[in-house]
Amino acid sequence: MSSTSSAAVGYGMRMKKTSILVVDDNPTTLHLLTRILEEEGYEITRAANGLEAMNELRSRKDNFDVIVLDRMMPVMDGMEVTAKILADSDLKHIPIVMQTAADQPEQISEGIKAGVFYYLTKPIERKTLLSVVSSAVKEVEQRRVLRAEMLRHRMSFGLIQVLKGSCRTLDEAESLASFLANCFPDPDRALTGISEILINGVEHGNLGISYDEKTRLMDENKWREEVLHRLELPEFKDKKVTVIFEKKENTYYLQVTDQGKGFNWKSFLEFDPSRASHNHGRGIAMANMIAFDRLVYNEQGNQVTAVMEVKPEAPEIDTYWG
Repeated sequence: MSSTSSAAVGYGMRMKKTSILVVDDNPTTLHLLTRILEEEGYEITRAANGLEAMNELRSRKDNFDVIVLDRMMPVMDGMEVTAKILADSDLKHIPIVMQTAADQPEQISEGIKAGVFYYLTKPIERKTLLSVVSSAVKEVEQRRVLRAEMLRHRMSFGLIQVLKGSCRTLDEAESLASFLANCFPDPDRALTGISEILINGVEHGNLGISYDEKTRLMDENKWREEVLHRLELPEFKDKKVTVIFEKKENTYYLQVTDQGKGFNWKSFLEFDPSRASHNHGRGIAMANMIAFDRLVYNEQGNQVTAVMEVKPEAPEIDTYWG
């Protein structure tokens, strides 16, 4: 059952309605979520259980940008739906916002390990819902643009052994991420992780925007505006994030160094359930858990080396019959 709004969400020069699949077995909750999201201009499709959701997803694979998914449902629960989505190469890129009454850290951790990085705890507040959904939508928009940029860069990247570069602005960081992703054996896997690390180096490292400051700026929709402002300040305008890519046999390394004071990186390598409903703060964990095999920080926290390893293919064995 679908209901559509006429509003559109724009990104760059392209206008696109943001399509969200909302899944909940409670009719009241389903109606409430639909109404709130439609008022913000999102195009909504509703599903009353996990099985209905999977039917919608499989019949319209290219249609949905974000999934708002109830955890506890009959027929097929949210965790089962998540597993099926992540096992499907056509669907696994869609961010899942898990809504649940199960707010215990271990239960949220279970969802995070399954691939859910956005959480809403019932009863759901309007402001929190819109903030988390907005973050998921921005992730989709950024990934879409970065991937298009990445594909434009594609050439004989497999020949590159060592590459050095730098970036200063968010636009430069995103462009450099798209370029560097092609140097890795799995560019799609590496792309988001590289982008998160470079943007982190610009905003938190060089420009000194703290976690709490970004939370406020994101709530006020002024994050990018503040980044642009700080880039022009005398104390920041000459700071750069430097990058070194190196390939050694079957291991790929990306070292990223900013000119900031560093940060407590140990708190962000794994996703903290207490930050599950925040509108940011999952980038490093995603890079560590999904994009790369591991991240290695220096003690100060202003330099990180991302590592991706590729298992060598087993040599073919020729069999001779005589």
